[in-house]
Amino acid sequence: MTFAIDAGGDLSASLLNTAAHARQAEELGADGVILTETKHDSFVSLTLAAQATERVALFSAITVAFSRNPMTVAVAANDIQELSGGRLILGLGSQVQPHIEQRFSMPWSRPAARMREFVAAVREIWGSFASGERPRFRGEFYTHTLMNPVFDPGPNPHGNPPLWLAAVGERMTEVTGEVADGLVAHPFTTRAYVEQVTLPALRRGAEAAGRAVPGIAFPVFVVLGRDEAELRAASSAVARQIAFYGSTPSYLPVLEVHGWGAKGERLNAAVRRGEWSEIGSIVDEAMLREFACVGSPEQVAAQLRERYGDLSERVTFSAPYDVDRRTWAELYTALRGPSVRA
Repeated sequence: MTFAIDAGGDLSASLLNTAAHARQAEELGADGVILTETKHDSFVSLTLAAQATERVALFSAITVAFSRNPMTVAVAANDIQELSGGRLILGLGSQVQPHIEQRFSMPWSRPAARMREFVAAVREIWGSFASGERPRFRGEFYTHTLMNPVFDPGPNPHGNPPLWLAAVGERMTEVTGEVADGLVAHPFTTRAYVEQVTLPALRRGAEAAGRAVPGIAFPVFVVLGRDEAELRAASSAVARQIAFYGSTPSYLPVLEVHGWGAKGERLNAAVRRGEWSEIGSIVDEAMLREFACVGSPEQVAAQLRERYGDLSERVTFSAPYDVDRRTWAELYTALRGPSVRA
């Protein structure tokens, strides 16, 4: 096994439990902690996790870029990098158009081109902090040309954090290959989609920019259980989450790789009718197992190694249901060996 293990990805986690969750991950031997941005601001979660840990990487996967601007992201990330002693991995994602326009009331256009420019602007601002000179960034979407000593935090003693991008579609994946330090795959992905779509696009972007192909972080759905009752409950929760993602038109190409385009249309129609409690039933066993690793901790560990061991730089577990410490410890032991503390 060559990938780093990042704990986290629990969509139901309470902000009040973030510090304890991060400490537990560090105690279990995780290499990093994933902080998502669903119900809570990712930079608040990163701050809590930074104060509660000493060793693990702190990975925002993802922070929504287009709900902010490059200056706000550059400043917040710089703060977390210093607070954590240089442990931040800044993962940015675009979100989808309805959320950016209707939830955040922010502009949306040409997301791949906008993200390329967003990354360049963030790096220009970080360069300004390091050099003491004002930024000189003038782009199509963003302009940053003002900085004075009152607002300049100065050079970060730990340098700038690596910047990863989330991508599903080909254009955003190509941009990731061009400008990012790594790609954050979406939980709603499969090995077939990665091989047929993601990797070729990532390579095209890297080759166009004359740089090495970035690594990939996979947030993998896991259906964990030590008996049939636990597996049924976990399967139901994961199926609902897969169905939610599958209802989004932007993710239809992932389903189409497997000939499941009609399922995507059914899911989208069900969501439009407000049938949230029923959508999980559209995800059958074959679809569940294509997206998720299913079984005991030992079985899930074996599936993770087989499915992602040769593709991934980092792996985290997406489990939208309660998993007890003992089960996590057994999964870590199965992946890493008997040194993990239960």
